[in-house]
Amino acid sequence: MSLDDPAHVLFAETDLPWNHPLAGGLSRLGRRVKQGDRRHPWVLDTALVVVVALMFCLPDLVDDDDGRRRGFDNSFIHLPWPATVALQAGLVLPLLWRRRRPTLAFALIAAVFFVQAGLGVWLRADVALLISLYSLVLHGQLKRLPVACAVTLTALGLFALRLPSQVPVLDALFVLFSTITAAVALGFVVRIRRAQLAVLRDRAARLEIERDQRSRLAAAAERTRVAREMHDIIGHNLSVIITLADGGAYATDLAPERGKQALLLIGDTGRQALGELRRMLGVLRVQTPAPDAPELSPQPGVADLDALCARIRAAGPQVVYRTGGEPAALDRGVQLTVYRIVQEALTNALKHAGHDTRVELAVNVEESKVHIDCHDTGPGSATSGPAPSHDEGHGLAGMRERAALYHGTVTAGPAPGGGWTVRATLDTTPLTGTTGGAA
Repeated sequence: MSLDDPAHVLFAETDLPWNHPLAGGLSRLGRRVKQGDRRHPWVLDTALVVVVALMFCLPDLVDDDDGRRRGFDNSFIHLPWPATVALQAGLVLPLLWRRRRPTLAFALIAAVFFVQAGLGVWLRADVALLISLYSLVLHGQLKRLPVACAVTLTALGLFALRLPSQVPVLDALFVLFSTITAAVALGFVVRIRRAQLAVLRDRAARLEIERDQRSRLAAAAERTRVAREMHDIIGHNLSVIITLADGGAYATDLAPERGKQALLLIGDTGRQALGELRRMLGVLRVQTPAPDAPELSPQPGVADLDALCARIRAAGPQVVYRTGGEPAALDRGVQLTVYRIVQEALTNALKHAGHDTRVELAVNVEESKVHIDCHDTGPGSATSGPAPSHDEGHGLAGMRERAALYHGTVTAGPAPGGGWTVRATLDTTPLTGTTGGAA
């Protein structure tokens, strides 16, 4: 029979013991009992006392045999029923506290047992001593277990010594010792099992908390990334559009041709911004694209810096752009980071230094480093932006976040001769796990 045979699957799913309906019903019943015991802990202990009384106390009251017909001689005496009931109550009733006060319950039952042994009486309710020993192992302090075992051995040893001569004492002691060992072993097994389940529940709870925290951190990182992209796309293009619109409105009367050119540039800038927004939203919607799915649109890179500088020039500032090394050979993620940092630096120059400023931009690749220098000639301390120790806004923070993805740094501040300078250094080897889309 193969593993794919339907008969094999049917056997595997239906003939296993834990898949039997009876096992499922018992499991559900066990869960309900546990839930009820948490709400009303006295009910289960009371039920145990009732069961012990019916099974072990009642037979001693209805059976008027003094031991002869059971094969015993007069080794054990027969008490009147009131005394028997009193001893039975002393043995059974302390079981009500076997979980809350296991040491006290065991001590009371052991004391009654010694009184009973002193009187020379044997009762079926003596099984309560083993139940209390089991409860002490399960619910009590283990440091008291040796004393409890010694007391139990002594009590049952006294019982064995009073057995009739036809019962070998060593055999009786062996049986009693095995019974004590079984009670202690069962208590340890249940205690260890409960401790393991508690550890597993705690671990599951901690894993759930950690998973929730990871989800929150991932969501926060995604919001930060989206906010950074939105700031770079919208902030830059709106700054260019506003500058072009102001210049076009001023030039409409004096130079209508330049006003028309400004309107055309506004349209081109708006379309580019719309395209970048669509690309970003498309990436956010398609979390796991198909392997053969075409790329929505290439991310801007170093090759697009010329067009970026041209748009800034159209808004007024004179932009001088120089490159060194081979920027086009950089990784796509590094190129996107370079583009966004340059975009933010030029946007800040346009907003703060004015349209009459001169901007010198240099992107140099040296071995494993990429150096970006952007300097404008506007008044750095007055209009180019705040000092690094002040509120730097989202733009500079976004540049630093992007640079940090590649072990990079970004510094910005007023230049000694006037104006504002932004310097960034990137490592062409990204951190483990970073990709081009992560920038």
